[in-house]
Amino acid sequence: MGVVNVPKARTKRDTPHSAPRTPQPRKGGTPAIVAAERAGIAFSVLEYEHDPDAASYGLGAAEALGLDPARVYKTLVLRVDSARLVVAIVPVAARVNPKALAAAVGGRRAELADPAAAERATGSVVGGISPLGQRRPLPTVVDRSALQHDTVYVSAGRRGLELALAPADLIRLTGATITAIAD
Repeated sequence: MGVVNVPKARTKRDTPHSAPRTPQPRKGGTPAIVAAERAGIAFSVLEYEHDPDAASYGLGAAEALGLDPARVYKTLVLRVDSARLVVAIVPVAARVNPKALAAAVGGRRAELADPAAAERATGSVVGGISPLGQRRPLPTVVDRSALQHDTVYVSAGRRGLELALAPADLIRLTGATITAIAD
């Protein structure tokens, strides 16, 4: 679970008529962790040694953490109809089906976005892009397989960090559409 904020003792400045205090994110938290904390959801952060030479960052995360790859999801940014960016969240062992993703957002075709465009839009580096806390929230589609699990794992916004959360919370916080987009 995220950091639990314990109410502070009242001071003269905290009168009954003062505005409620916004919980402060823990120091060093990524935007994804901050978003989860602010939403008040149950989550945990798992840290692992990132292998920059891994053929697949997602599969590398699952292996390093001893997790079932079916429960670890990667966040991909695709360009739909050569214009808008869309996020696809699929299991790390699967590939996104570009036609299914495009259809889910009312488009005809999709292709992986240029890494630099994905990084600019999300504020994270490739391999550490999280569906939460993006610089500019993008339309998101989650593969329906996520609903088969009590907990799924997604990037916490930095290589070497994973966020464990309920699929329903992931869907709610991203405003995602749920459909089959993985091959």
